Amino acid sequence: MSTTVETVKKAAGGSSAKSKKSPEETIAGFNVLRTEQRQIASKIFELENDLNEHKVVIETLKEVDGERKCYRMIGGILVEGTVKEILPNLITNSDHLKQAIESLNTKLVEKGKEILEYKEKNNIQFQVPEKILEEDESAADSSEPSKNPAIDAASKGVLLSDKT
Repeated sequence: MSTTVETVKKAAGGSSAKSKKSPEETIAGFNVLRTEQRQIASKIFELENDLNEHKVVIETLKEVDGERKCYRMIGGILVEGTVKEILPNLITNSDHLKQAIESLNTKLVEKGKEILEYKEKNNIQFQVPEKILEEDESAADSSEPSKNPAIDAASKGVLLSDKT
Protein backbone atom coordinates (compact mmCIF):
# COMPACT_ATOMS: atom_id res chain seq x y z
CA MET A 1 0.00 0.00 0.00
CA SER A 2 2.96 2.32 0.54
CA THR A 3 3.77 2.09 -3.16
CA THR A 4 0.27 3.31 -3.92
CA VAL A 5 0.73 6.28 -1.60
CA GLU A 6 4.05 7.05 -3.28
CA THR A 7 2.40 6.75 -6.70
CA VAL A 8 -0.38 9.10 -5.64
CA LYS A 9 2.17 11.57 -4.25
CA LYS A 10 4.12 11.45 -7.51
CA ALA A 11 0.95 11.87 -9.54
CA ALA A 12 -0.10 14.73 -7.29
CA GLY A 13 3.31 16.34 -7.66
CA GLY A 14 3.94 16.68 -3.94
CA SER A 15 6.05 14.86 -1.43
CA SER A 16 4.22 16.00 1.67
CA ALA A 17 0.62 15.53 2.66
CA LYS A 18 0.68 18.99 4.27
CA SER A 19 1.33 20.78 0.98
CA LYS A 20 -1.80 22.11 -0.71
CA LYS A 21 -2.54 20.23 -3.93
CA SER A 22 -4.20 21.82 -6.92
CA PRO A 23 -7.52 20.34 -8.04
CA GLU A 24 -5.79 18.83 -11.08
CA GLU A 25 -3.21 17.11 -8.86
CA THR A 26 -5.92 15.79 -6.55
CA ILE A 27 -7.93 14.43 -9.47
CA ALA A 28 -4.79 12.90 -10.97
CA GLY A 29 -4.09 11.12 -7.68
CA PHE A 30 -7.68 9.92 -7.51
CA ASN A 31 -7.55 8.66 -11.10
CA VAL A 32 -4.33 6.75 -10.32
CA LEU A 33 -6.13 4.94 -7.50
CA ARG A 34 -9.14 4.16 -9.69
CA THR A 35 -6.88 2.85 -12.45
CA GLU A 36 -5.11 0.56 -9.98
CA GLN A 37 -8.50 -0.69 -8.77
CA ARG A 38 -9.60 -1.42 -12.34
CA GLN A 39 -6.36 -3.30 -13.01
CA ILE A 40 -6.92 -5.49 -9.95
CA ALA A 41 -10.52 -6.19 -11.02
CA SER A 42 -9.32 -7.03 -14.53
CA LYS A 43 -6.74 -9.48 -13.19
CA ILE A 44 -9.40 -11.13 -11.00
CA PHE A 45 -11.62 -11.56 -14.07
CA GLU A 46 -8.73 -13.09 -16.03
CA LEU A 47 -7.83 -15.53 -13.24
CA GLU A 48 -11.48 -16.54 -12.77
CA ASN A 49 -11.66 -17.40 -16.47
CA ASP A 50 -8.47 -19.48 -16.14
CA LEU A 51 -9.94 -21.22 -13.08
CA ASN A 52 -13.12 -22.07 -14.97
CA GLU A 53 -11.07 -23.54 -17.81
CA HIS A 54 -9.07 -25.61 -15.32
CA LYS A 55 -12.29 -26.92 -13.76
CA VAL A 56 -13.66 -28.03 -17.13
CA VAL A 57 -10.41 -29.83 -18.02
CA ILE A 58 -10.13 -31.45 -14.58
CA GLU A 59 -13.70 -32.75 -14.73
CA THR A 60 -13.09 -34.11 -18.23
CA LEU A 61 -9.80 -35.81 -17.31
CA LYS A 62 -11.26 -37.44 -14.18
CA GLU A 63 -13.43 -39.58 -16.44
CA VAL A 64 -10.53 -40.65 -18.67
CA ASP A 65 -8.14 -43.61 -18.26
CA GLY A 66 -5.00 -42.52 -16.37
CA GLU A 67 -2.67 -44.10 -18.96
CA ARG A 68 -4.15 -42.12 -21.84
CA LYS A 69 -1.92 -39.53 -23.53
CA CYS A 70 -2.78 -35.90 -23.07
CA TYR A 71 -1.05 -32.62 -23.75
CA ARG A 72 -0.54 -29.60 -21.58
CA MET A 73 0.44 -26.09 -22.63
CA ILE A 74 3.30 -24.71 -20.53
CA GLY A 75 4.52 -21.25 -21.48
CA GLY A 76 3.40 -21.64 -25.07
CA ILE A 77 4.98 -25.08 -25.44
CA LEU A 78 2.86 -28.20 -25.77
CA VAL A 79 4.08 -30.93 -23.41
CA GLU A 80 3.04 -34.57 -23.75
CA GLY A 81 2.18 -36.67 -20.70
CA THR A 82 -0.36 -39.08 -19.32
CA VAL A 83 -3.56 -38.13 -17.56
CA LYS A 84 -2.25 -39.48 -14.23
CA GLU A 85 0.85 -37.23 -14.55
CA ILE A 86 -0.92 -34.07 -15.63
CA LEU A 87 -4.14 -34.19 -13.58
CA PRO A 88 -2.43 -33.60 -10.19
CA ASN A 89 -0.61 -30.58 -11.66
CA LEU A 90 -3.88 -29.15 -12.93
CA ILE A 91 -5.50 -29.59 -9.53
CA THR A 92 -2.54 -27.87 -7.86
CA ASN A 93 -2.69 -25.02 -10.36
CA SER A 94 -6.42 -24.71 -9.76
CA ASP A 95 -5.82 -24.42 -6.01
CA HIS A 96 -3.17 -21.74 -6.61
CA LEU A 97 -5.56 -19.83 -8.84
CA LYS A 98 -8.20 -19.89 -6.08
CA GLN A 99 -5.67 -18.53 -3.58
CA ALA A 100 -4.57 -15.81 -5.99
CA ILE A 101 -8.19 -14.78 -6.62
CA GLU A 102 -8.87 -14.60 -2.87
CA SER A 103 -5.74 -12.48 -2.38
CA LEU A 104 -6.69 -10.13 -5.21
CA ASN A 105 -10.25 -9.82 -3.87
CA THR A 106 -8.77 -8.72 -0.54
CA LYS A 107 -6.56 -6.19 -2.35
CA LEU A 108 -9.59 -4.95 -4.29
CA VAL A 109 -11.51 -4.31 -1.07
CA GLU A 110 -8.48 -2.54 0.44
CA LYS A 111 -8.12 -0.39 -2.68
CA GLY A 112 -11.80 0.51 -2.47
CA LYS A 113 -11.33 1.64 1.13
CA GLU A 114 -8.23 3.59 0.13
CA ILE A 115 -10.21 5.36 -2.61
CA LEU A 116 -12.99 6.22 -0.17
CA GLU A 117 -10.46 7.63 2.29
CA TYR A 118 -8.84 9.67 -0.48
CA LYS A 119 -12.27 10.97 -1.57
CA GLU A 120 -13.16 12.00 1.97
CA LYS A 121 -9.74 13.52 2.70
CA ASN A 122 -9.84 15.62 -0.48
CA ASN A 123 -13.60 16.28 -0.48
CA ILE A 124 -14.11 14.69 -3.88
CA GLN A 125 -17.71 14.44 -5.05
CA PHE A 126 -19.23 13.13 -8.26
CA GLN A 127 -21.58 15.19 -10.34
CA VAL A 128 -23.97 13.95 -12.99
CA PRO A 129 -24.40 16.40 -15.89
CA GLU A 130 -27.87 17.98 -16.03
CA LYS A 131 -28.58 16.58 -19.51
CA ILE A 132 -28.10 13.05 -18.23
CA LEU A 133 -30.28 13.73 -15.19
CA GLU A 134 -33.07 15.06 -17.45
CA GLU A 135 -32.85 11.95 -19.65
CA ASP A 136 -32.83 9.75 -16.55
CA GLU A 137 -35.94 11.45 -15.16
CA SER A 138 -37.76 11.16 -18.48
CA ALA A 139 -36.80 7.48 -18.66
CA ALA A 140 -38.04 6.98 -15.12
CA ASP A 141 -41.38 8.57 -16.10
CA SER A 142 -41.80 6.20 -19.03
CA SER A 143 -41.95 2.46 -18.60
CA GLU A 144 -39.09 1.71 -21.03
CA PRO A 145 -35.46 1.67 -19.88
CA SER A 146 -33.10 4.44 -20.88
CA LYS A 147 -31.16 3.93 -24.09
CA ASN A 148 -28.37 6.28 -23.05
CA PRO A 149 -25.46 4.37 -21.50
CA ALA A 150 -24.15 7.65 -20.08
CA ILE A 151 -26.89 7.60 -17.47
CA ASP A 152 -25.07 4.80 -15.71
CA ALA A 153 -21.75 6.61 -16.02
CA ALA A 154 -22.36 9.09 -13.23
CA SER A 155 -18.74 8.88 -12.14
CA LYS A 156 -17.49 10.86 -15.13
CA GLY A 157 -17.84 14.26 -13.42
CA VAL A 158 -15.62 14.90 -10.42
CA LEU A 159 -16.04 17.89 -8.13
CA LEU A 160 -13.68 19.08 -5.44
CA SER A 161 -14.82 21.04 -2.45
CA ASP A 162 -12.70 23.96 -1.17
CA LYS A 163 -13.29 22.82 2.41
CA THR A 164 -10.22 21.45 4.17
